[in-house]
Amino acid sequence: MSSFDEDLFLKGLEQRKSTLGAEYVENNLAAAGEFTRPFQEAMTAWCWGFGWGDDALDAKTRSMLNLSMIGALGKMAEWELHLKGAINNGVSHEEVRAIIHVIGIYCGVPQALECFRVAKRVLEVE
Repeated sequence: MSSFDEDLFLKGLEQRKSTLGAEYVENNLAAAGEFTRPFQEAMTAWCWGFGWGDDALDAKTRSMLNLSMIGALGKMAEWELHLKGAINNGVSHEEVRAIIHVIGIYCGVPQALECFRVAKRVLEVE
């Protein structure tokens, strides 16, 4: 990595750990082998360092955007991970419910139901 990339990686690593939890991130990086390590490093630098690294939006707002977009894509394993991160970033249960309503309106009821299934499990609500 160049020094610019290293700086962005370190900035991203800090934000990634703050949102997803240090243990998850450290385990994820430790499990990366030669095949996946370059992607893990680039994703940490680009997504978390560059994408999350400016002050234009706070972490809570970024988490809410991520839940909406990842929910729209139907990537439920990532949605679950980012739901946990959103809670870490201060997103309330009521805000999660409102986000799922928007997903239902724009992406369809079946996708909202998938989000509710995951949210009920993660949030431990009925």
